Amino acid sequence: MADEQTPETTEGAAEQPSQQFAMQRIYLKDLSFEAPMGADAFRKQWKPQVNQELNTKTNKVEDGLYEVVLTLTITVKLEEETAFLVEVHQAGLFTIQGIEGQQLAQVLNTMCPNILFPYAREAIDNVVTKGSFPALMLPPINFDALFAQAVAQAKQKAEAAGEPTVN
Repeated sequence: MADEQTPETTEGAAEQPSQQFAMQRIYLKDLSFEAPMGADAFRKQWKPQVNQELNTKTNKVEDGLYEVVLTLTITVKLEEETAFLVEVHQAGLFTIQGIEGQQLAQVLNTMCPNILFPYAREAIDNVVTKGSFPALMLPPINFDALFAQAVAQAKQKAEAAGEPTVN
C-alpha cells in the first residue's frame, strides 16, 4: 500500500518541471606562483600579512552545461615586500537543468564555488609548501552570504539609480 500513488501525487509530479544539478568534471584551469623576494624571504622573521581576493566567472558552454571558474589570489607580504603570490583558477563543468532566473544565479554563485573551493584551497596549500613556505590553510568561505551581499548591493545600486527592482 505504501507503493501506491494517489492521483493527486501523480498530477503534481507531472506539473513540476524536472530539476537536475550534477557535477561533470573538476579541473585546474590555471595556477601561478611567484616568490619575488627569493631567498631573502627565508631570512626575515615570519610575520606575514595575508591578502585574499576571490572571484567567480560563469560561462554557458551549451544548453544545460555551465563552466564555473573560481579564482583565488593570495598575496603574502613581509613588511612591505611580497614574499609570495599564488593564483589558482579552479574550474568545474556542471549540468544544470530546470533551474532558471535568480535560482540559477544562486546555484552558479554558491553551490558550484562551494564544490570548487576545497580543490582550490588544496592546490594553493600544495604549491605554497613546495615553494618552501609554511602551509597556508585558507578558512572556509560562506558563498551564500557573499551572494546575498552582492544581491543586496545590486538592489541598492538599482534603487539609487532610480531603476525598478525585481524581487
